Amino acid sequence: MGWSQDLFRVLWRALSKEAKQQVGADQFGNKYYYVPEYKNWRGQTIREKRIVEAANKREVDYEVGDIPAEWEAWIRKTRKTPPTMEEILKNEKNREEIKIKNQDLYGKEKLLSKGSNEELLAPPVQTQIKGHASAPYFGKEEPTVAPTSTGKTFQPGSWMPQGGKNPNQ
Repeated sequence: MGWSQDLFRVLWRALSKEAKQQVGADQFGNKYYYVPEYKNWRGQTIREKRIVEAANKREVDYEVGDIPAEWEAWIRKTRKTPPTMEEILKNEKNREEIKIKNQDLYGKEKLLSKGSNEELLAPPVQTQIKGHASAPYFGKEEPTVAPTSTGKTFQPGSWMPQGGKNPNQ
């Protein structure tokens, strides 16, 4: 199935006048191409494209980080010019230096916090659980035996808000 797709792609490019130009490659073996804007055989204007031809042909072999960040920015059109190999290597060196500095700083913070935690933290407080806040007896020593509901003795219209007047009067 793969060879038929490749054959179709070659024929399509030959008929559509799509001429791709290789603009670079990265250290992983990926190749990057630029296809300028052109008119196809029907007279339609096709926008420019930026294409990556991955070293791993199968999509399942692709992992995050297989395309350098600089090339990904060029593919997504967030930068105008393709990156150079020197730029990629310089940025990779900077990332490694930052990673090493971060590990050193994390180690120093861990040592400092280990000694200061014992001095600054108060001992844990023992709490006593007395029930759930939605229970009618929350905060009381024991639940009462007497019912608190007025369901059987309630008369409609007999309730009046505290401190207010009855709106019917």
